[in-house]
Amino acid sequence: MLFKTDKITGVVIKGMNILKNWKIYFYLIFTYVIMQIGSIFLVKPIFQYFKGNPSLTTQQAEYHGIAWSLFTANTLAAIIFLLLTFTRKNFFHVFKGKPASVGSTILWGVLGFFLALFGQMAAAFIEQLIGVEAGSENTAFLSEIAKVAPIIIICFVIFAPLLEEIIFRRVIFGGLYQKTNFIIAALISGLIFAAVHGELQHTLIYLAPGLVFSFVYYKTKRLITPMISHLLMNGLVVTIQLNYEKLEQLQNMHKSFITFLLG
Repeated sequence: MLFKTDKITGVVIKGMNILKNWKIYFYLIFTYVIMQIGSIFLVKPIFQYFKGNPSLTTQQAEYHGIAWSLFTANTLAAIIFLLLTFTRKNFFHVFKGKPASVGSTILWGVLGFFLALFGQMAAAFIEQLIGVEAGSENTAFLSEIAKVAPIIIICFVIFAPLLEEIIFRRVIFGGLYQKTNFIIAALISGLIFAAVHGELQHTLIYLAPGLVFSFVYYKTKRLITPMISHLLMNGLVVTIQLNYEKLEQLQNMHKSFITFLLG
């Protein structure tokens, strides 16, 4: 009789924990959505503030408005995310088994970066084969903003890996994994991750790293692992975009040097 009572109690406690987690999932997703909407409404007042600066053109003031609105919304969302997640001990416990060591976590984070990079290259090749035009308008536009208002770089490199990995890997992938399996959870979370970026023609480009991030999370059982991969990925993109003209000049010099050697 005692065994049955303990078993029932265990089931009740487990059910309560699942219910609590789903409530947290709702709060996190709600905060993420409000962050996206709120950043749009913040653009106009911040733009008006920077518009009063005579040293800035109207376009530069607009770029500052976009950058600082994203930074403000991301900062508030990050604070709420951390308060919601780190105050609950079992929130990050998704997989059975012992989490990877610090060294293995960092190693897999770096490896995940290279796997994601390779995945994107393969996805880009497939997209070209099916006639999808290369290049991301969103990335190019945000890079132009970064040249005027560097504060937005923090949103790319710090806040995006933090907020997106909590939402897409822990909440969506982790929540689905507990109900289904790795493949279903990774595909669904990866597709949602791709759709949220607003470039459906480049679904494969975003899906590839999404799948890799889910894999390294599953492999190490630590959410910090895909955060490291994501941070390195975004950091590389920002570095390339901000130095695109210099890289293009180096490429032209390289071509000229090869042409000279070949006579």
